[in-house]
Amino acid sequence: MSKFMLPRSVELKPLLASLILVTGSSISIAQSQVLTLSNTVKMAQENDLWLLSNQQSQDSLSSLSVASGSLPDPKVSLGFANLPSDTFDFNQEGMTQFKIGVSQMFPRGDSLNLKRKQLELMANEYPYQRQERKARVVVNVAKLWLDAYKAQESIALIERDRSLFEQLVDVAESSYATTMGKTSQQDIVRAQLELTQLDDRLTVLNQQRDIALQRLDEWRNNYFIAQASAADLMNISEHEIGIGNNLSSEALTLDRKLPDIKLLNAELYTSAKQTQPQKLYEYLVDHPSVMSVEQKIKATNSGIALAKQKYKPEWAVNASYGYRDASPMDEERADLFSVGLSFDVPLFTGNKQDKEVQSAVYKTEAMRTQKWLLLRQLMASFEATKAQLLRLDQRHKLYQTQLLPQMHEQAEASLTAYTNVTGDFSEVVRARIAELNANIASLDIEVERQKLRAQLNYFFMKNSNQIIDGRFSERQVENHND
Repeated sequence: MSKFMLPRSVELKPLLASLILVTGSSISIAQSQVLTLSNTVKMAQENDLWLLSNQQSQDSLSSLSVASGSLPDPKVSLGFANLPSDTFDFNQEGMTQFKIGVSQMFPRGDSLNLKRKQLELMANEYPYQRQERKARVVVNVAKLWLDAYKAQESIALIERDRSLFEQLVDVAESSYATTMGKTSQQDIVRAQLELTQLDDRLTVLNQQRDIALQRLDEWRNNYFIAQASAADLMNISEHEIGIGNNLSSEALTLDRKLPDIKLLNAELYTSAKQTQPQKLYEYLVDHPSVMSVEQKIKATNSGIALAKQKYKPEWAVNASYGYRDASPMDEERADLFSVGLSFDVPLFTGNKQDKEVQSAVYKTEAMRTQKWLLLRQLMASFEATKAQLLRLDQRHKLYQTQLLPQMHEQAEASLTAYTNVTGDFSEVVRARIAELNANIASLDIEVERQKLRAQLNYFFMKNSNQIIDGRFSERQVENHND
């Protein structure tokens, strides 16, 4: 070694010291607008036009139920009867008269009341639809928010390690200039290539983050809420459907803290075994989607009683008054008054009334079958999601207790070996890339766990706020042990 050259370990010491410091640093993100998961969900529910449309549909049915319970309007008739065709003189014939009549129809049996009740039952389905919609909005928005969060934090990890790789390039160039070939040109190119690949990953992640934020903007903005709410004809509760406030997407960042969503009914996750169907049924039978189908069953079941009313006659009452003019001899003629009753007779019921009742019965049974189908789908979806979460919990524990510490230890060991002229530069690069990939994989596992928890809470929530809060209003549940 030349007497003018410092030992390799001494010359690289300042650069390596700064390299280690960079490893422990984090990239700060501007906090001009911090979007948390909870306020994002709140805005999404307030600005959901579907809820407004659903409320308006319910109001429509409620109004229709009142109208359907009213008698048909009476019919009034006016006319001339028995005019002589030769002269058309009103007083020529004794039967000629000016006639005014009125008639009123009376629907079969109790069909008016039954039709009103059926429409009321149909309208009662809509609150469950809104409750289920709010729950799905929470799950979908949470997934979008977590996707954006994962991209944001992956960017932070890569930007932190990008500074590290910039230091590695400096180390490689300095070593190449001072060790007479101990560090090769290939090492320098490798370090620069890793920097370029990190830039490409940053571009992809920024694209993913932008897409997730733009998809979130569909739920955050309050476009057309004012226009849709402008009609004064609808009695809409602002507590349920708020107008909301729009936020600018400029300088928007997500909360840096990953939400810790607590599981509802945590006792269901203590074992990987399949939950007893009867026990799971007891939890799922009150789910809003199931209750919505239950209301449909009640409405179609009332249709059976309504169809049976067709075995009863439909009545009509009519009355008329006929004015007659005096005779040509100036003799007074008595006016005529008529009253009558008419009804139909359901005699041939085999291919009509019987089939209509049968159709109503089949329709009700079809709705019951849909309920069992929905419950089976919910159970299967729960078990599949539960299995995913339990496996991710295992991976999370493995990463936190073994894989990440080992990756970090390997990276430090390779750097120390290279500093002491016993290691290879390419091994330092590989170790640092492996550690970065492990950190990003660990972040991905954490985010996916929160997504699955939100999805699992969807099955058991009593109201949509419990999906990300993880608490029942009636009682506290035990937190899931990681």
